[in-house]
Amino acid sequence: MTTTQKRQVIPIIAMIFLFGMISFVTNLASPMGDILKFQFKVDNWMGTLGVFANFIAYAVMGYPAGNLLQKLGYKKTALIAIAVGFVGVGIQTLSGTMESFGIYLLGAFVAGFSMCLLNTVVNPMLNKLGGGGNKGNQLIQVGGSFNSLCGTAVIILTGVLIPEGIKNAQISNVFPLMYAALAIFAFAFIVIAFTSIPEKNKEEQAASARSSQYSALSFRHFILGAIGIFVYVGVEVGVPNVLNKWLQNPDLDVLKLGNSGTAEAIAGSVAATYWFLMLIGRLLGAAIGSKVSAKSMLGVASVVGLVLTVAAIFASTDCRVNLPVFKNDASGLFGLADVPVSAALLVLVGLCTSVMWGGIFNLAVEGLGKYTEKASGIFMVLVCGGGILPLLQNGIVDFAGGVGYSVSYWVIVAGLLYLLYYALIGSKNVNKDIPVH
Repeated sequence: MTTTQKRQVIPIIAMIFLFGMISFVTNLASPMGDILKFQFKVDNWMGTLGVFANFIAYAVMGYPAGNLLQKLGYKKTALIAIAVGFVGVGIQTLSGTMESFGIYLLGAFVAGFSMCLLNTVVNPMLNKLGGGGNKGNQLIQVGGSFNSLCGTAVIILTGVLIPEGIKNAQISNVFPLMYAALAIFAFAFIVIAFTSIPEKNKEEQAASARSSQYSALSFRHFILGAIGIFVYVGVEVGVPNVLNKWLQNPDLDVLKLGNSGTAEAIAGSVAATYWFLMLIGRLLGAAIGSKVSAKSMLGVASVVGLVLTVAAIFASTDCRVNLPVFKNDASGLFGLADVPVSAALLVLVGLCTSVMWGGIFNLAVEGLGKYTEKASGIFMVLVCGGGILPLLQNGIVDFAGGVGYSVSYWVIVAGLLYLLYYALIGSKNVNKDIPVH
């Protein structure tokens, strides 16, 4: 290992650590939204407003985040992001003591600012530390693996903290997770403050700041990639979000459990298994990332995801299977759940979505040079798809009644078709004549 490589180890670890924080805080919004849905007796779409508030913050903060990164550099931007995140989670914690849905949404919105800033820093930094190309994609996949691990942990811990089922839960039940998030932010601030993060030299900064007739939006493959990330995050969040609500719906009794009160726990276990498969997929992606191109990885994942989702839409709920899941109880970590085969197929989509983020980002910023930091900010604006597409899905569920859950997954099919187009055609850089240095 060379001296330069040794110097990069700590910054890489720091960025991967921040990648995990993004998922930990973001994934708190979904179970908390389900708790508040029952606590305040609101519709499915209103229960998704916490997720919406978290992701719509990207639309507001994305572009300013890119400017902030260009002016202040990676380290200072990361520290600001962590401080904002501490405030956001603190506000959400206050919403529990004040029993206010509005304050919870405010906290989710502020936390979303933080997640946007962190994403703006982490993705280009890991891509840069890996030298771009396949190696850059591989590092992003490693960060994504830790991201999935933290996301899975949140779902599992939520189930442990709500043994009576989500229907009877109060937001105060998940206070331990809120306190853990606050502690993580405090610890991360200290770690990043004392970590040396590679920054651009003065010449590179001057080149980035110099006015130009071009911008990141001058590159067709970047624009299409930004749209791709809007679609992707909506797909990633929408698949388990609607699946969880479908399985625990007491009126439909999809799991055939009657009034036993265990549907919520099993539904949470199935959703946690989706995130666990994302972890497995990202570990595999990290292992092969230096050998397989981002274009091939994204294309194959999109095709397999399409097949699984369409099959799930048309599968009969009477056709059932024993799915290995996280059990969410004290009797053991793993177990079997008797679920419709369509639920099992949707869980497997997690293997496909796992490798998409790194592939899309890697393809979108390839060849952008000095425009990369601004591009990262614009990219983050479109992450708001994680709040908009699930909201659309849940709106379809409410509008179409019992069949709405299956019908809503055509939104996922449309999204995966677009991602396949981007992998095959849209990701090609047709603007190589634009100077990037």
